[in-house]
Amino acid sequence: MHLLEVNSLKKVYKTRFGGQSVEALKNVNFTVEEGEYVAIMGESGSGKTTLLNILAALDKATAGTVLLDGKDFSKIPESDVAAFRRDHLGFVFQEFNLLDTFTLEDNIYLPLVLAGKEYKEMNTLLMPIARTLGIESLLKKYPYEVSGGQKQRAAVARALITSPRIILADEPTGALDSRSTDELLRLFAEVNRQGQTILMVTHSARAASRAGRVLFIRDGEVFHQLYRGDMSDDLFYQKITDTLTLLARGGEQA
Repeated sequence: MHLLEVNSLKKVYKTRFGGQSVEALKNVNFTVEEGEYVAIMGESGSGKTTLLNILAALDKATAGTVLLDGKDFSKIPESDVAAFRRDHLGFVFQEFNLLDTFTLEDNIYLPLVLAGKEYKEMNTLLMPIARTLGIESLLKKYPYEVSGGQKQRAAVARALITSPRIILADEPTGALDSRSTDELLRLFAEVNRQGQTILMVTHSARAASRAGRVLFIRDGEVFHQLYRGDMSDDLFYQKITDTLTLLARGGEQA
């Protein structure tokens, strides 16, 4: 069984007064296997964000299904959606989404606090993650006291601490400088090597070139996909940029 299965996904938005429909997603189909690292790319307005919101159980599809471990998102009772999201999905956002009144440690603990975990258990879960991400010495600091790259590492720790089935990352390098971007992508590769499944929406070919597969979305559909195989980062980057050029020109893949 696939870890994530997206079947015939469609999303139609109605304008405010219901006079016009906007089809954000037309017919999206793909699967993600456990342990994969998949990037999703496409021009602004292609449907990437809508797709991510549905995969995050933050929005509902108009038609089609999303299954995680065979569980249909549409069958989850509304009262259980928040708990399902917290227990099975990890999130990394472009703007970090950390609370300035909490230390990094408390920000990381937040999903476990909401799940009713004890401090001792939370601390036991945090320390190996903090070591992997290199933030042990920063845990008592507040978000305004650390750099953007350090904030994002804390956000990754918060995503990992619940042992999610899949991490959903939304433009995770978008607010970072080049050095912090390289560091975050190195950390993503490391946690992926440890078995963590990652699905990342990004505009950055550089970020996407670190993934094992890239899905390209155009006009609400999967237009093309590339597999890394045994390609180097540089060669995969070139393949990605060639495909993005094709997308921009509105051409068909070879």
